[in-house]
Amino acid sequence: MALFDKSDSAQLVVLSLLAEGASYGYQLTKDAAARSSGALRLTPGVLYPMLKSLEAQGLISSSWEEIKAEGSADDESGRRRKWYRISPKGRKRLEQRIVAHRAYTALIDTFLGGSPQGERS
Repeated sequence: MALFDKSDSAQLVVLSLLAEGASYGYQLTKDAAARSSGALRLTPGVLYPMLKSLEAQGLISSSWEEIKAEGSADDESGRRRKWYRISPKGRKRLEQRIVAHRAYTALIDTFLGGSPQGERS
C-alpha cells in the first residue's frame, strides 16, 4: 500500500470538489479553504500545474468562458475564465482514491489506538 503524499491529498480534494460541480481555479481555492476552515490552501503554484496534469490524464476537462463586468457594453470583451469538470474516468479515479484513503486511514488508526501515547494495555 502506497502512502499518501501532499499531492495525492490535493488531487483527492480537487477531484472531490469537481465531483460536486464544475468550477474554476480561484473558486476551487476558495472552496478548499472554506471547507477546511483555512487549514488547506491550494496555491496557484500547486493548483494550476495539478489541473493541467489531471486534464492530460483525462480525469478532468476544461472550457473557456468570457466573463463581462456588469454594465459593460456589448461590444466590450471581458476576461476569460477556465472552467473545469470531472470526467467519467475522473469519477472512477476519485472512487478509487477514496477507498485507498479510507484504507490508509484505517491502517494508521490501528497504530494510534484509543489510549494516550505511552500507555499500553
